[in-house]
Amino acid sequence: MASRGVFYVVTLALFIAGLLLIIYQHLTFQIPVFPGKKSEVWTVEAKIEFEPSANTAATIDFAIPAIQPNFTQLKQNTSSLGYGTSYIQKQGANYIQWTKRNPIGLQTLYYRADFLYDANANNSSMTVPEIEESVEGEPYATAMDEINDAAYSKSSNPYSYAVQVINEINKKSETTSLLLSKYTKSDLVVKILNRASIPARVVTVLELEDGRRNRSLKNMVAVFDNTSYELYDTTTGNSGINSNQLIWTNHGSSLLDVQGGTNARVSFSILKNSVATSEAGMLLASVEKASGSDIVSLSIDSLPIEEQSVFKTILLLPIGVLIVVFLRIIIGIKTSGTFMPVLISMAFLQTSLVVGLIGFISIVCIGLIVRSWLSYLNLLLIARISAVIITVIAIIGCISVLTYKIGLTEGIKVTFFPMIILSWTIERMSILWEEEGYKEVLVQGGGSLFVAVCAYLAMNSLIIQHITFNFLGLQLIILSLVLIMGNYTGFRLSELKRFKPLAVQIKENLNGDNTEIEAKTLNQKIKDLKNNPQATLKKWQEEQNQNNAKNGKEDK
Repeated sequence: MASRGVFYVVTLALFIAGLLLIIYQHLTFQIPVFPGKKSEVWTVEAKIEFEPSANTAATIDFAIPAIQPNFTQLKQNTSSLGYGTSYIQKQGANYIQWTKRNPIGLQTLYYRADFLYDANANNSSMTVPEIEESVEGEPYATAMDEINDAAYSKSSNPYSYAVQVINEINKKSETTSLLLSKYTKSDLVVKILNRASIPARVVTVLELEDGRRNRSLKNMVAVFDNTSYELYDTTTGNSGINSNQLIWTNHGSSLLDVQGGTNARVSFSILKNSVATSEAGMLLASVEKASGSDIVSLSIDSLPIEEQSVFKTILLLPIGVLIVVFLRIIIGIKTSGTFMPVLISMAFLQTSLVVGLIGFISIVCIGLIVRSWLSYLNLLLIARISAVIITVIAIIGCISVLTYKIGLTEGIKVTFFPMIILSWTIERMSILWEEEGYKEVLVQGGGSLFVAVCAYLAMNSLIIQHITFNFLGLQLIILSLVLIMGNYTGFRLSELKRFKPLAVQIKENLNGDNTEIEAKTLNQKIKDLKNNPQATLKKWQEEQNQNNAKNGKEDK
């Protein structure tokens, strides 16, 4: 068994190492400890996969974003083992080209770029497209003219005409069904606008959402009036582009061309980072110099975006663990399961606090009712737990469907709850109800929710999210604090209320001679014992012997 000295040395070493690592990153790489006024930098990683043809060289051309309003590209790089790479222009658009002779097996290529959101960026490489000559056959030409005529009478300029065309296409009719069976909605809008001599083209847009993976591009239509243009969503007919929408292709050409391969697919991973406004200015001034270099060392931002998104959530777990250890060991709050509240709080991060609480309470209550019925069947433990798991999944599915049907789309997010943990929680609460009664179930259930809410509030803090993601040394500090609290063997704070009457008695009652308060006497004895333990102990023994002798005479 390790001595207390070694334990405290190791704990102190962990704490100091974590603190020094945080200070080093802060001073060397100018990482702010607390988030202040920041600028958004979006890191987008495109993942291209394809199956190469046998004994054939592969050439892959992938379209990359050009100059556009609201965004400035800071840097770009690729990851492609064994491939030659080059940046080319094709049909007036920018492409990155990968080449390799005789690739074998499933191939994966990565393109990664950082974009700074800059409201002052107004330049655009969008050009006015040529109007394509309409050569549509029947009955498609007649159907397009029908939509054209209906939209023309309700419009006054190219932009209002485009809105009316989209509205007519979105109406469910035989005409639109016929056209949509041959064309996509965005292509159909462009063709109808071209028949009216209005320049338009399809552009692809990426919705920027922090921590998202396996995202795809969305088609929009750019409608031109002379040299100005507006973007339109063909689903809603709304114009304009949001601040979180990045135009990926604006030239009407293909996104991906693969020669020497089949089954090609593209997916995007997105991560948002915040940089100080001053740092953003420096990055803008040295875009070319910053290209291809890491912004921060000793952090996880050098990993692929997909893994960074996962770590951004995982690194919050120690915060929840620290809160659970403190509330259970120091405060003495009872919970159902050791770290079940942490997993529940992680689910709250994906839903929201109110939706998460309602979903958790609903699932557990319904699960307890079903579990009470299962107890009458005398099933074996494994079969009973399996039945509870299936029941929990069915409950979550029903809640999701019902809430979606009535328009509460937030209810769908209950699928983020850990189903296995919920099943074991229901099982433990059911057994606890049978053995201890409903009061103990309410105590532990309420304690679990209280701890989960505390962990959620901490992990949902922007300051804590910033520190945990940027300073890995924080994990060492948390580990040292957990070890220190794990060494505590005293009373929990919630247990001190049992000793309140004794404390009152010590502070108010007099000792045997009725001249001195007992608390004062005890404090003096503690002071004497610290100053001279041996003499004080000897004195106490003599007083005890005298009292024993005196009591013996009185008994006779």
